[in-house]
Formats: sequence, structure tokens, C-alpha cells
Amino acid sequence: MKKTSLKSALASGKFVAAPGLHDMIAAVVANTFDLPFAYASGYWTTASAHGLPDAGIATYSEMLDRVTKLCRVSNAAIIADADTGYGGLLNVHHTVRGYEQAGVIAIQIEDQEFPKKCGHTPYRRVVPAIDMVEKIKVACEARSSDETLIIARTDARQSEGFEGAVKRGLAYAEAGADVVFLESLESTEEMREACRRIHAPMMANMADGGRTPILSARELEEIGYAMAIYPSMTGLAAAQAVQTAMAAFVEHGTSQTPAQPLFDFSEFNQLIGFPEVWEFERRWARDRSAG
Repeated sequence: MKKTSLKSALASGKFVAAPGLHDMIAAVVANTFDLPFAYASGYWTTASAHGLPDAGIATYSEMLDRVTKLCRVSNAAIIADADTGYGGLLNVHHTVRGYEQAGVIAIQIEDQEFPKKCGHTPYRRVVPAIDMVEKIKVACEARSSDETLIIARTDARQSEGFEGAVKRGLAYAEAGADVVFLESLESTEEMREACRRIHAPMMANMADGGRTPILSARELEEIGYAMAIYPSMTGLAAAQAVQTAMAAFVEHGTSQTPAQPLFDFSEFNQLIGFPEVWEFERRWARDRSAG
């Protein structure tokens, strides 16, 4: 299945909104909505696959495996978080090659020190800007298709302030990043000023519960953003649904209560692909009782 081109979407000036898909159930349900783009978050991929915090614990191999599965299951074109590139320049080179081969259409790399941390949690530290500039150049050179975009993220807002983050964003755009991402901006005024000063497609992170104001796609486009990710949405929705279901179960001793609606099992069988399995078995069935 041919995926939508992010490069073409950005060139057309159409605002791109990519919800996060934290696991494969979220992906198959999202397929019913015919979304052009979706996002693979490092935080939520690590949480859903390993039950661990986003603190540089998951390895490149583990993340590549998860991203590969998501690209296979989702009908949407996947924009993927690749953390710091999982090491130095050679690691960045192999990360871009691996993610691209997995089917990712845009690869996000950040300027944190290793081990990295979620961009909306404390104690983040960034590498020198020149180190990140080199990573961006290596990443751009490593891709085999110019349809694969490189998203450069800076986490400098916490340690270097707004001006430091903007300065890095300008340098990363000059180094060749296709999209610039200033993480954890703290007001709409900062968001607007960053978009005014950095002449590159800008990405906003609409992380529910994070430090950045949550705005609609229309509002973000008006501010000057070209695209936005919504990484937390399905993960937090799923966690809330599980909590509600468990509370109802503990109270009533059953899964069948008016307080907890459940997704229809027959419909989920359809989504997950059982009809194809049943058709295969029908075609290849034989009378085993005949010996």
C-alpha cells in the first residue's frame, strides 16, 4: 500500500496533523478513519512495549522492531521518534537507514545527551549545537530517498531558554533539517515567535499534560506551524479505559456492566484480520476424518 508523501503535503501548504499510535490495537482501530499520517512516539512506544519510562532505556533494536511493526500494521504514513539517533554519528547513519527501510517517512532526531528523557520531564541536558548539526548532516546524507524527511528537535528551552532554543532551531534548519521542532515551548507567544523567526517548516508537539499549550490544528496553522503531532492521545485514552474497566470489574465482579462499554468483539475480529484467516482455512480445508 502506497503511503502519503509528507514532503508533498508540506510543499502544498496543507497543515499536517499526526495522532500518536502507541500500539498495534490503536493502529488497527485508527485504520478505520483513513488517516494520512500517524506518529510513533518514543515515550509511548517504550511504555506500551516494555512498561518502562522514556529515559533512554529502550535500545535501537527494540525501537526499530516496534516501528517496523507499526509501519506494517498502519495504513497511515508513519513519522517516527528516533531519540538521539541512539549514539554517535555512525549510529545516526544506521538509525536513518533502518527506520527508512522499515517504512518510516520522517525521522525525528533530538539534541539531548544520552541517556535522553521525555521532553516534558525535568533534568534534560543537551549536547553542543555543533554536535547536533553534524548529526543532521549525517542523517540527511544517510537517507536513500529524498521523500524521507529529517525532523530536528531541540530540547534547549529548559537549559538555554527560549532564545537558545531558537538559535539552535535556526542552526538546524541551515544544516539541512526538513522540519524543525522546538520542544516544550511554554506559551503561545513563544510558539508564534519561533515560527516567525525560523524559516523552515515547524512542528508542534501537542503532548497532553505537557508544558506546551494544547491548541487546535486551525490555531496552530494560524500561528505558523506546518504540522503537529499528538503523541499522548491514544496512550492516555487507553490507560483511562483500562482504569475504568478495572474499577468496574472490582466493584461488580464482571466485565459486563453499563459503567464500562466494550468494543464489539465481532467488529474487532474483523479489524484484526480474522476473515482472511477463515477464508484461508475454508479454501484449504480437507476432510481429515477420511484418513
